[in-house]
Amino acid sequence: MPWNVNDYPVSMKNLDPLVRKKAISIANALLADGYDDDRAIPIATSQAEKWFDDATEDEKKTFQNEKNPQKNDTHDVNKNAKKLMDADVTVRYQDEQWEVRSTGAARASDQFDKKDEAVARGKEIAQNKQSVLRIYKQDGTKQQDIDYRDN
Repeated sequence: MPWNVNDYPVSMKNLDPLVRKKAISIANALLADGYDDDRAIPIATSQAEKWFDDATEDEKKTFQNEKNPQKNDTHDVNKNAKKLMDADVTVRYQDEQWEVRSTGAARASDQFDKKDEAVARGKEIAQNKQSVLRIYKQDGTKQQDIDYRDN
């Protein structure tokens, strides 16, 4: 069920209003891509908080002035999103960075200088998606799999 700034999940009640607006927008797009409410809400909240932490003041002001998300907003359906929503998440060392990437994704969702930061982000994504986190060592050998399916 899509949401708007007047009707949103109770779990978004205590979010900063701008974070909530972003989370609603992201969640509605995820719903359009086929995610269930139970999966869309935590993913959207996490991504909105990350956006808020990383956004410049100008980006925040621009977004604040944009039209509020509506329940009937249209979203381009990402054909690849359905494949990616259940895809395993991988943490690998690539090009002198630790990358977090879903299997089948064209690019990494995040890059970090430190492995522990990449693993923490990978865990968060895999838990939200209820998938498997595959962690590799810097030399490319597999270190560990963590299964978050049905947990």
